[in-house]
Amino acid sequence: MGRGGAEAAEGILRRQAVRESAARTYAHSLPIVPVRARGLTIEGADGRRYLDCLSGAGSLALGHNHPVVLEAVRGVLDSGAPLHVLDLATPVKDAFTTELFATLPAELSADARIQFCGPTAADAVEAALKLVRTATGRSGLLAFTGASHGMTAGAGEERVTRLPYPQDFRCPFGVGGAEGARLGARWTESLLDDPKGGVPAPAGMLVEPVQGEGGVLPAPDSWLRRMREITGARGIPLIADEVQTGVGRTGAFWGVDHAGVVPDVMVMSKAIGGSLPLAVIVYRSGLDVWAPGAHAGTFRGNQLAMAAGTATLAFVRQHRLAEHAGTLGARMLTALRGLATDHPCVGDVRGRGLMIGVELVDPDTGAAAPDFAAAVRQECLRRGLIVDLGGRHSNVVRLLPPLTLTDEQADAILDRLADAIPAAAARRPH
Repeated sequence: MGRGGAEAAEGILRRQAVRESAARTYAHSLPIVPVRARGLTIEGADGRRYLDCLSGAGSLALGHNHPVVLEAVRGVLDSGAPLHVLDLATPVKDAFTTELFATLPAELSADARIQFCGPTAADAVEAALKLVRTATGRSGLLAFTGASHGMTAGAGEERVTRLPYPQDFRCPFGVGGAEGARLGARWTESLLDDPKGGVPAPAGMLVEPVQGEGGVLPAPDSWLRRMREITGARGIPLIADEVQTGVGRTGAFWGVDHAGVVPDVMVMSKAIGGSLPLAVIVYRSGLDVWAPGAHAGTFRGNQLAMAAGTATLAFVRQHRLAEHAGTLGARMLTALRGLATDHPCVGDVRGRGLMIGVELVDPDTGAAAPDFAAAVRQECLRRGLIVDLGGRHSNVVRLLPPLTLTDEQADAILDRLADAIPAAAARRPH
């Protein structure tokens, strides 16, 4: 677009800095003005193109402006159907629910209820907590260290008991692997059975099959099955947060599918709306003790999001994109682990499917290196690659490319990241 486009972009960014809240996040680290996008690629107002491995924080399963999503949205717009209908029944909602239920674990879909929440993941988490607290008559909640569920103040953080989440690189028990996971499960079981343990009677356990914001930490399948056994034996509903792991991201349609676990409640958002705001919870019918109006929200009936979501769910299922994500993600992990052998600043590489994390550390001490990670992110951006940071110390480079990623695109991502890491290392003060 030339100089004119660059000047226009600079003006937009200046006005944003003056007008918008200091709480904005991505805008601080990604000073670009997107004007067009397709698939993996974003074009800025200045004419530069970027490979987008942020994917709307994982909400774009098919990438930007996928044709089936655009067709679905245009179909609703051209039909004259209402766009906003609260929680009334519509053909669009019926099609979405039918497609979603077809993807669920069979045991759950055969006995499921769905609640359409407000448009964000935080709304769905709040609904899930309200559901299990109403159904059980208990107020406590079991969650895990490092988790980020978008919980609002209304979720009652003071009633949350934080449990150890298994991880190898920074295992809280110092052993990692299967033994670390076993010790974490044993500690959880002991705490719940201790009458003086100080744990408020739990209404549910909320767990991510892969912690996303926590630094891309995949839960071992055996550990997740053990959590199902522990909660089942004690009458504690198991709530799976599938906001980021769902719709094929991890190499299975839902993150719990890897372990064969059937939760009592599933929290879903991000990719289920096909890039538009949508959030639901699906749960066993025995928990459905709400009275009408017990949980509501004005924007529960977004017809465009439901249509886009139906198209996305169907496309991922029909084209076996979960399996594709598993295969391509494994290849990327192997390549990145090879990169780690050449760069001691790469402490760990982990992930599942196309949900990948690269933890960056001080090569001398092994300590988390958030400033270095931020520098790597900026070097990536200079090379036309958009990545996110996560982890408890914000030192994990996160890759969340669309499930439509090709082998050639994966190679381009890896090449740019492989170039960015030593470039950032060369700028570090010694």
